[in-house]
Amino acid sequence: MIAGSISEAARILYRTQPAISSLIADLEKDLGVKLFVRQGARIHPNPEAHFLFDEADAILNRLETVKATMKSISELERGEIRVVSMPGPAAFFLPDLIARFVDGKANIHATLNSRTSRQVQRLIATQQFDVGLADFGFGVADDSRLIHHEHVKFYGLCAVLANDPLANKDVITATDLNDRPLAVADRSHPIHTHIQSAFDKVGAKTNFRFESQYFLSSFTYVERGLACAIVDPFSAQSYKLYSGDANQIVFRPFEPAVEINITIMSPAHRPLSNVAQASVALLTAEAVKLRDKWPGADHT
Repeated sequence: MIAGSISEAARILYRTQPAISSLIADLEKDLGVKLFVRQGARIHPNPEAHFLFDEADAILNRLETVKATMKSISELERGEIRVVSMPGPAAFFLPDLIARFVDGKANIHATLNSRTSRQVQRLIATQQFDVGLADFGFGVADDSRLIHHEHVKFYGLCAVLANDPLANKDVITATDLNDRPLAVADRSHPIHTHIQSAFDKVGAKTNFRFESQYFLSSFTYVERGLACAIVDPFSAQSYKLYSGDANQIVFRPFEPAVEINITIMSPAHRPLSNVAQASVALLTAEAVKLRDKWPGADHT
């Protein structure tokens, strides 16, 4: 159809003319339709041949499109990422990470939802999201066989104003904060109990003046000089991202150690796409990098 003659088709396909004629005859037999009419030395396509050519051409073009799409997927240029996270990292840390991941990849669609840590575990267990980031230790689905966990252990940081004398210390202790107003996570969060235990360990008095569901809320109280805060490294990093050069708060390791265990989750029994696998790997690497940036005082 493209070459206009059997001889030219044979040349293009590196076949003999009899082989091409045989192929055409076999195709006509399979279809039960006469495709070509021979007039002298040339053959001319019937209307049925034109119809078959158009249909075959469209199918081949779609196959090429599919091939190109699959190549884009394999090269992480196309796909979808569905992330659900506890509120703190979802505000600034994860959007910054996702933005860097999809930069230059216009055909990657990203969804980021914020839920409590308990809800994040349930959503991953029911396979509604590809990636989950949450505190570990709430016991809701910690041992679920439906979830694959990547655990990363952090240590709490003390947030103080840059002009506070404590900012000159390499490590801030519970004794330094004895009876000072503190902004902390509310009593439903495991870290609340860990902070209290750290103060009890050295006989220091706690003054939990401000309690919030989210660590990020604590920074307003710190910036206004109303309290110091004990927060997780994700929140510290988020503060640096959104405050830029205007940040008024510094972060120091806190002693005795306050452990913060987080988990990066994915569905255990549903294979992830290449893009989702790459996003899990990137999030894990960034979490480890953050842990190493603020490892805590005298900890390995």
